[in-house]
Amino acid sequence: MSDKFKAIVINNQNEKFSHEIKEINTSDLKDGNVLVKVDYSSLNYKDAMILKDGGRIVRKFPFVPGIDFSGTVIESEDDKFKKDDKVILTGFRVGEAYFGGFSQYAKVDANFLVKIPKELDSLKSMMLGTAGFTALLCAFAVKAKEELLLGEKVKDVLVTGATGGVGSIAVMILSKMGYDVHAVTGKKDKESYLKDLGAKNIIDRKEFEGESKLLEKGVWDGVVDTVGGAALTKIFAQTKPGGIVAACGNAGGIKINTTVMPFIIRGVKLWGIDSSGSSIKRREFVWNEAAKLIDFSKLKSLTKELSFTELLETYPKLLKGEYFGRAVVNPNK
Repeated sequence: MSDKFKAIVINNQNEKFSHEIKEINTSDLKDGNVLVKVDYSSLNYKDAMILKDGGRIVRKFPFVPGIDFSGTVIESEDDKFKKDDKVILTGFRVGEAYFGGFSQYAKVDANFLVKIPKELDSLKSMMLGTAGFTALLCAFAVKAKEELLLGEKVKDVLVTGATGGVGSIAVMILSKMGYDVHAVTGKKDKESYLKDLGAKNIIDRKEFEGESKLLEKGVWDGVVDTVGGAALTKIFAQTKPGGIVAACGNAGGIKINTTVMPFIIRGVKLWGIDSSGSSIKRREFVWNEAAKLIDFSKLKSLTKELSFTELLETYPKLLKGEYFGRAVVNPNK
């Protein structure tokens, strides 16, 4: 390989933020013990925040963002991986504290990597990316009700932020699992999009605004909440006995106002989803299950492949809520 390669580099000098496509050297990759040729990365909301101004996340500059990638091992100082292994990375603060995937090469800790299952490949892995991995974790959390309550079936599942990256893939997965998916959105023009993904019913997000009773009629066996904030108060009050609320986002705010009533009267369970810090064992399980639960032909039709230049043109649309579907980044395009 050449010592020089392309990457997106962000910088903040004298409080002046910038991003550019530039050549860097392998000597710039100072972290980790496995060198990977990046095949694909993906554009996530957190990536867009970082590309805009660092997102109050990145603390050291210059820096290469990109919170996930798939690729091929070039060199490994760890026996877990060998040359030509195909690998996935999501989380572990890569793209936040360690150089990330918006680069033709990345060097990371072997303990951050998972081998790509034979049923997947580099492109499919990043068609899912961090958003898909998070959605899978949420879906398995909802499904856990059936194991925790010894066979009690899940039927009606609510998904908030359903047109977003995590929400849209969650709709697809939960529908594949056989559940009736009720998709919450503020975008009325996306009803057919959500129905195509498998949603049975579309709910206006305004229905979750305003005051809530301590307990309302139990409607949801499970919930995937990608939004957080005030809507969770009403969601808890509407969750059936033993229901699981998988919380994975905070776009609607970090504070919730609730009581203990849903939890001690109905046994509702709040299940936090930490996709960044999930164990390798759990990651291997989830990625191996992905091929059974994802319609990749449908997902491909919703995915656009971006060059670095196109990525820098696209991320502002994601921040404004104007981009739908998945965005896969090809560093070699």
